[in-house]
Amino acid sequence: MFTKSFWKQAFERAVKTFVQVLVVGAGLGEPGADLFHLDWRAALGAALAAAVASVVTSVVTSRIGQKNSPSAVTVQ
Repeated sequence: MFTKSFWKQAFERAVKTFVQVLVVGAGLGEPGADLFHLDWRAALGAALAAAVASVVTSVVTSRIGQKNSPSAVTVQ
């Protein structure tokens, strides 16, 4: 958990989670979605909360899987 590699991987996961939740939360996948009339504040809040949760889960699982990895899975 105290390596540059760990934090790069954790950051990548958090960014992916942020974007995924933002797209779903803003309703961008819905037919007829209008970018100017979406609840961006709510969508950004949910996406930020999910990104923070992603970092927290990376830290919590850092001792479960492969050494210096935010993943709970051990790669062989």
